[in-house]
Amino acid sequence: MSGIGAVSGLSSLSGLSAMTPLSATETPETSGTPAAGGSGNFATALTSAVDAVQGTQETANTLAVQAVTGNLDDIADATIAATRAQVTMELASTVRNKGVDAFNQIMNMQA
Repeated sequence: MSGIGAVSGLSSLSGLSAMTPLSATETPETSGTPAAGGSGNFATALTSAVDAVQGTQETANTLAVQAVTGNLDDIADATIAATRAQVTMELASTVRNKGVDAFNQIMNMQA
């Protein structure tokens, strides 16, 4: 059970605090965002998602520099942060591509 102690250090990585799950009584509509139909709803969500992607990449870069310079105690932290940044970027790219595809399909319906 000594491997469990290494995983507990992950909560110190930035970006995890931005990924808080909804409570059992919260829905996306009641989680503190403006009501559906509000003009800032999508823009706010998109901005926070881009900020989260950038934060995970900055964390991965910082930990990679610390690993290279020898200032990092556990190399696994850098590896996990790099993987998290990669997966987050892939997710953001996929969501962007799906949004562009949906927009193009809507535009083709009008033509």
